[in-house]
Amino acid sequence: MKIVKDFELKEITTFHLPARCAWFATYDSEDELRDLLAGELCKTNKVMQIGGGSNLVFTSDFDGVILNTEICHIDTISQPGDEVVLRVGSGVVWDDLVKFCVEHNYYGIENMSYIPGKVGASAVQNIGSYGAEVKDVITRVRTMCVADGSIRYFDNSECRYAYRDSIFKKELKGKYIVTEVEYKLSTTPRFNLEYGPLKRLADLPDLTIAKVRDEIIAIRCAKLPDPKYVGSVGSFFTNPIVDSAFFEKFIELHSDAPHYLLDDGRVKIPAGWLIEHSGLKGHRCGGAVVWEKQCLVIANIDNALPDDVVRLYRFIIETVKDSFGVELVPEANII
Repeated sequence: MKIVKDFELKEITTFHLPARCAWFATYDSEDELRDLLAGELCKTNKVMQIGGGSNLVFTSDFDGVILNTEICHIDTISQPGDEVVLRVGSGVVWDDLVKFCVEHNYYGIENMSYIPGKVGASAVQNIGSYGAEVKDVITRVRTMCVADGSIRYFDNSECRYAYRDSIFKKELKGKYIVTEVEYKLSTTPRFNLEYGPLKRLADLPDLTIAKVRDEIIAIRCAKLPDPKYVGSVGSFFTNPIVDSAFFEKFIELHSDAPHYLLDDGRVKIPAGWLIEHSGLKGHRCGGAVVWEKQCLVIANIDNALPDDVVRLYRFIIETVKDSFGVELVPEANII
């Protein structure tokens, strides 16, 4: 356990915006977390759990305690048939887990290679990319109750997963902290190559899970800024989902718009396309800019201040709504 007073958050968040917190506490076991939650520091201050800091936009200093998990383990708990179940600590870096699975030929999360953040956040956010969502491989989530330190498991169905959403982001926000996540993966090759740029891989005679991971990483690196050098939270907005009636009118006016039909009849429209075709590519507010290679991203290119980001993302929402009648919703957690 480590507790630091008046902590600078800029270097542990991928957006690199200037902000501080009153207290920053790390823990590497459930016992340490329980002690923190029961202690006077957490009982008398606001408390917020974070993971890798990759989806956070601090618009001001946080007058409270930031908790950060360092519970790091990857355990194989069962191998029924051609499946393998992994129990993973919430502090494991997500891409380290993906790399581990690829090296062991465990199929199911390779399409989510190179997503920043930690394992705990994967279960809260229902992360996903290139046709895959983590909800499809999570079996259950181990959590600790903030109020009394008790342990509770949530089965997949109890997590109420939806597109970039879960019960932990809504009804139970701030009430439970994820300490472990269990994933069920396949030891038999099961590739997911339906996403556009990946389709060409299906024709490779010697396709491997490692090649899929390499392709995903190459695509992401070509489109997204490296947060080591250019601050961002990756996708700033979720892709809007509209009903069929709205979409019929929309596609009549914008026949070239990419879209994805969902099982429930609704349609997902890429937010990046909407932003670009609203004329916002490269639009800048202070040190914050709409990333030209992927308009779904807001980047910190010149020591952006929180107000720069707030002004820019609000302007994007307003402009896209005026242009297309679609209201974008931030995927980033704005604090």
